Amino acid sequence: MAATTGTITRLQAWCSQLVRDAVRTTIVLLKITIPISILTKLLKEAGVTDQLGMLLAPLMGLLGLPGSMGLVWATAMLTNLYTAMIVFASFAADANLTVAQVTVLGTLMLVAHGLPVEVSIARSAGPRMRAMAAVRIGGALLIGGCLHQIYRLGNFLQQPNRAIWNPPRQETAWLAWSVGEIKNIFWIFLIILLLLLVMRILHAIGVMDMLTRALEPGLTFLGIGREAAPVTIIGMMLGLSYGGGLIIQEARSGRLQNRDIFFSLALMGLSHSLVEDTLLMLVLGASLSGILVGRVCLSLLIVFIMVKLMKSCSEQTFERYLFRARHGTAGS
Repeated sequence: MAATTGTITRLQAWCSQLVRDAVRTTIVLLKITIPISILTKLLKEAGVTDQLGMLLAPLMGLLGLPGSMGLVWATAMLTNLYTAMIVFASFAADANLTVAQVTVLGTLMLVAHGLPVEVSIARSAGPRMRAMAAVRIGGALLIGGCLHQIYRLGNFLQQPNRAIWNPPRQETAWLAWSVGEIKNIFWIFLIILLLLLVMRILHAIGVMDMLTRALEPGLTFLGIGREAAPVTIIGMMLGLSYGGGLIIQEARSGRLQNRDIFFSLALMGLSHSLVEDTLLMLVLGASLSGILVGRVCLSLLIVFIMVKLMKSCSEQTFERYLFRARHGTAGS
């Protein structure tokens, strides 16, 4: 009886901590999403979003997307995925997107989001910000373009999108719009809560460890040194904040070569938080064929080509354009 009571107490404490973490994360996001949502509404009212759509239409058109989705991706690049989901909700009802289009958009967002924060993290380990930003944005366009052509030529995923979270068509009146935004925020909280729960279960049953062991040989084959492989995998599984933090420590210790640091962070930038962020895009209706399988395979191919091309690059050129040399370390 005492053992049962203790188990119930621990379970209650675990659930309570889970909810507190979800609330804390949601509050942090609201500080960003609420101003962005209001700004988006004002831009729509003033007709600015239509103009932005026209400016972005050529680029989005190359990827098979309506111009309005360019604003969604721009929001993701400057802020985070959750904020971009709120902006997506403002346009999704009118865009009549297919599963293929949502998958391409989701992949763009997954590869290039939160750039001011994440590129700064990468810079602390040595790579130049402009180089990391170019890898992220250029990689997103390459991967998105490849997926678009595959889906178009094969006529795959052309059915109308049916998102798990499918916000209703937004009203134009401010009061009705505000009620709709509150509902969207509530759903965001539930999504965060679910993601935290899934992540903790995957850790508990050993799935994350299994994925880590499976990926390590492939990174060595790509040309990323064995010393950098473990932290690269952590970044790919859990996110750039975790992996980037670890690789910063390794870089400062001098145990990693500069090129290993650069290619590790490039791969982390293209494919990171493979579990959590992938689940987030599934909520919007994206297909795993693009947001997970296609993203990982094409990211590995891009980094493999980068490694091969940069073999002939001199250290002087490498340090001038791609990496800030740390004199006195093993990698300099």
